[in-house]
Amino acid sequence: MQKDLGIVFPGQGSQSVGMLMTLADHYPIIQSTFSEASEHLGYDLSHIIAHGPEEKLNTTEITQPALLAASVALWRIVNTKNAVKPAFLAGHSLGEYSALVCAEAIEFGDALKLVQARGQYMQAAVPTGFGAMAAIIGLDNDRIALLCEEAAEGDVVSPANFNAIGQTVVAGENAAVERLIDLAKAAGAKLAKKIAVSVPSHCELMKPAKNKLITALSDVKISTPKIPVVHNVDVECHSHPDEIRHALAEQLDHPVRWVETIQWLSQNGIKTLWECGPGKVLAGLVKRIDNSIEVLDLSSQVQLVALMEKTELA
Repeated sequence: MQKDLGIVFPGQGSQSVGMLMTLADHYPIIQSTFSEASEHLGYDLSHIIAHGPEEKLNTTEITQPALLAASVALWRIVNTKNAVKPAFLAGHSLGEYSALVCAEAIEFGDALKLVQARGQYMQAAVPTGFGAMAAIIGLDNDRIALLCEEAAEGDVVSPANFNAIGQTVVAGENAAVERLIDLAKAAGAKLAKKIAVSVPSHCELMKPAKNKLITALSDVKISTPKIPVVHNVDVECHSHPDEIRHALAEQLDHPVRWVETIQWLSQNGIKTLWECGPGKVLAGLVKRIDNSIEVLDLSSQVQLVALMEKTELA
C-alpha cells in the first residue's frame, strides 16, 4: 500500500463531449470500457461521449454513467501492469460510485445501472425550472447557513456542496435561491450566481429521489471495499454493505462535505492525490483547501505518461 497516496473521482460538471478521446488513441482500454458500458446500459454511450450532442451528454441520467465509465477507464489504465494501492479513495457526489467500483465494492455493470437510475430519480423529483443551485464565493459556511435561513421564507434553500474554503454551492427552490443570491451579494460575497444545472442536488428536494434510491440500492450487491472509501455524507470509511447503502442514500439530500474530506485525507497521511476522471475540477478545489497536497490529473496525457513511467507501470 502507498500510505501517502489517495485517489479522488469527480462528479457532475467534469463531463465534456469528446472527453478522454485523445487518450483513447493511445490506450484502447478507454474505448473498450465505454463499449462495455454501452452494453450494460442498452444504448451507445460511447457515441454520445465522443460526439454528443452536448445537451444529451449533460442530461443527468446520461452524465452520471458517462462520468463513471470515464473514471473507471482511467483507473484501468493505471492498473494495466501493476496494481495501484492507494491508502484511500474518495469521490465528489457521483464520484463516490466510481470510487466504490474501483474499490471492488460494486460491480461496474451494477454501478452503471444504479447511477443511471439515480439520475432519473433526481430529474423526476423536481419539475424543470422549479429548483436551482448557486455558487457563493467569499463567505464562510456559518454565514451562508444563516443567509439560507433568512432567504428560505418557508421555501427550501440550503448549503449543498462545501467545495473549498470560501467556496460553497447552495441548492433549493428557485425563488429562495434567487433571494439567497441577493442576500449573499449584500453580505459582501465575491461571487454569487446560479450555475447551469437541471437538478438541485444535495438538498431536501431530493427526498423523493432518495426514497427510490434506497429501494434500488437494496437490489445491488455491495461488498466490503478492498480500499477504504471516504464517504461524502459523514467523512467516514464504511466496510459493512448496509452502512455503504445508507451513506449513498443519505448523500442525495445532504451536503457534500468535500473540504472536510480533503482535510481528513491530509490528516491521515495523504500527500499526493490523483484525480481519476475527466478534467481537473477537483485538483483546483484541493489546491484551495490544502496546497501542501500534490495533485495529478490523470486525464492529462502528459501527467498520465509521466506518472506511469514514475510508477513503472508503462
